[in-house]
Amino acid sequence: MKYTAILLASLLATGLGHSQTYPNKPIRVVIPLAAGSAVDNAARIVAQKMGQNMGQNFVIENNPGAAGLIGAGVVAKAAPDGYTLGGFNDSIMTMLPNMQAKMPWDILKDFEPVSLVATVEWGLVVNAEAPTKSAADLIAEAKKAPGKINYGSGGNGSPQHIAMALFDSQAGIQMTHVPYKGATQAAMGVAGNEVHAAFQGIATVNSLVKAGKLRLIGVTTPRRMPQFPEVPTVGESGMPGFEFNSWFALMAPAGTPKPILAQLAAEVQKALADPEVREKLNAQGLTPRGTTPDELGTAMRAQLAKYGELIKKNGITAE
Repeated sequence: MKYTAILLASLLATGLGHSQTYPNKPIRVVIPLAAGSAVDNAARIVAQKMGQNMGQNFVIENNPGAAGLIGAGVVAKAAPDGYTLGGFNDSIMTMLPNMQAKMPWDILKDFEPVSLVATVEWGLVVNAEAPTKSAADLIAEAKKAPGKINYGSGGNGSPQHIAMALFDSQAGIQMTHVPYKGATQAAMGVAGNEVHAAFQGIATVNSLVKAGKLRLIGVTTPRRMPQFPEVPTVGESGMPGFEFNSWFALMAPAGTPKPILAQLAAEVQKALADPEVREKLNAQGLTPRGTTPDELGTAMRAQLAKYGELIKKNGITAE
């Protein structure tokens, strides 16, 4: 008993000591998605402020591929010392685990939740020169030519894939899926007329819409977005009740000390409280959140169950 008490005291002291000196070197944030994606944009805004507040650089490292499986694997295998974090979307956290027969990592066992940072609001885009002006137009076009209308996504099982597959299912249409290496490439595919349409995070396509290369024909929020008051919701323009958004959350390798997780979560909330950060996120179509590790863990488990049921019902696969 005495030995156990001494060991426990030693472990607690080590954890607290680690937290008190943390961070003493740059922190790497692995984004398993392409540069320019909604998660990447949000990560850069928030990480810059966190770095200023904590006195250390946050280094963003994009590691896309396989709808996020590769980059997430880098985080899972990293030392659990708080110096490697993952900037994940909900596809990586709650969609892919429900679609892959064999996963290279376990979202519940190989990672520690840190904080939900923001939700990414979404929209339906087409090429700016396309005759398609609304979700109803897209549905009508797809019904006239089953399987002939293509849509792009960031990969099999990506949020773009899930969103459009659900849209197809609810509209009773059949469009052809064209997976790209990432969300940004899929957006460029629509802008370059390689594919007809895509669901995308507003943050990913905002600049292309403003540049006149993409047309935003609907947003997936319950009400119109203040940033695009002239753009109807998908629900009011062809698909009643259709809503979709995605997450940007920070995760850490399993075994990362709880004091460090709590410190990082507090720093996320501190960064999100900054008016300039909130304004930048809102301008990108992102809604600032900020949670404790436990709150993110609870939400993640609930979303896993929700998407498990949804994916099974609609027969969506990652292959």
